[in-house]
Amino acid sequence: MSQDTAHDGTVVPEHGLKRVMGRKLLLLFIVGDILGTGVYALTGQVAGEVGGAAWAPFLIAFAVATLTAFSYLELVTKYPQAAGAALYTHKAFGIHFVTFIIAFMVMCSGITSASTASNAFAGFLNDGFGLGLESGGPGLLWIALGFMTLVAVVNFRGVGESVKANVVLTLVELSGLLLIIFVGLWATTQGRADFSRTVIFESPDDKSVFLAVSAATTLAFFAMVGFEDSVNMAEECRDPVKDFPRVMLTGLSITGLIYVLVAITAVALVPVGDLTDESKGSALTQVVAAGAPDLPFDTIFPFIGMFAVANSALINMLMASRLLYGLAHQGVLPRAFGRVHPTRRTPWVAIIVTTLISYGLIAYVVRASGTESGANAVSLLGGTTSLLLLVVFAVVNVALLVLRRKPVQHQHFRTKVWLAVLGALTCAYLAGPWARSAEQQEQYVIAGGLLAVGVVLSFVTWLYNRTVRHEPTEFDHVEELDEDKPGAGYPKR
Repeated sequence: MSQDTAHDGTVVPEHGLKRVMGRKLLLLFIVGDILGTGVYALTGQVAGEVGGAAWAPFLIAFAVATLTAFSYLELVTKYPQAAGAALYTHKAFGIHFVTFIIAFMVMCSGITSASTASNAFAGFLNDGFGLGLESGGPGLLWIALGFMTLVAVVNFRGVGESVKANVVLTLVELSGLLLIIFVGLWATTQGRADFSRTVIFESPDDKSVFLAVSAATTLAFFAMVGFEDSVNMAEECRDPVKDFPRVMLTGLSITGLIYVLVAITAVALVPVGDLTDESKGSALTQVVAAGAPDLPFDTIFPFIGMFAVANSALINMLMASRLLYGLAHQGVLPRAFGRVHPTRRTPWVAIIVTTLISYGLIAYVVRASGTESGANAVSLLGGTTSLLLLVVFAVVNVALLVLRRKPVQHQHFRTKVWLAVLGALTCAYLAGPWARSAEQQEQYVIAGGLLAVGVVLSFVTWLYNRTVRHEPTEFDHVEELDEDKPGAGYPKR
């Protein structure tokens, strides 16, 4: 394999991406992606489902995510290449339609999340600087589109620059959550916290504990996703086989602990009824106001929120573009998506395509946010992202079991079979209608619509191959894919 050496000493394969991510950058990437904006928006909603025991769904969501993380660790160290879940599905089953749909679901989850984050960024900017722009108006739309363009520029500039930006953004959003935890500790010393509320279970619809916790866990699970994005960066990690196991589990543990502590702090300082009342402000703003009344957190919060959603958008767009790049080199999508810029060493075609798709979604999200029904649709869109990823996680766990029969020549991480089985069962359970409230059932309608689009795109791909390329629509044989060894992932063609 021919290689070049960058000016900073980084090894760059002739046709591949630049390997710039060491353990520290990878850890911050994972932590920043998981933290995102979920905990800022979900704490009150989770408390509304289970009452004071709001920490329990976050803890369960952490456990479920960790089960699937073990499967991802074996697969990414076994196949250290871009494309993530789609690549594992392809290697396990080799079915064009299944791989296409999985890839489509993962890409939709990333771009939709980033587009929603762009809308949130425009809102935080409007609030932070007191611009007074109308909700759903053209002003917010142009801010959101401009922000996404900036994300694309950073993405094109290079993964090194993108990850360095992620470091700054992660530290800012992490500081906001740590501030809330420290406020809780301070309030405890001042006698303002009531931890007896953290063991009180309350369900607004008189559900059983099991069903209520299940519904709350599906909400909390959205806050735990993100670690799976990192496997799409495998070709830009210096040593993915050695680094991923320790770093991914450390990142999950850090974020899981932060979420549980934030949930406990919130319920101990603010009654559940107030946390769920949006007219009294965001849940975490109420927490700081109750624990440290003199701290102007309501003024600081919009700016912390801007950094948090910016990080979420950047990481998700990084993931989406690398997914298209990886799939192009596996024969799943047109080869043009796999083109790498000769000097920046970034997948520039994939970046342009994913950004253009996000523009359309941003226009929908910003305009919809101006109406009450539209705002509810935007909320459902986040839940649909979680639903799609739960299905993907279930498939990844099954793929691991299938790929156990296909060994590779190099050493890699190995998880326990029972962990993969339990991961598949728990993800499948949380993806079912029994794990959702009545208001959440509409997620299946949105997910069905997205999958219908995927089916149409699959047909268009088949038609293009038959009429233009005059080739059958099928994947390469699994044995003919890029070599399954560390340093692979670069096209042999």
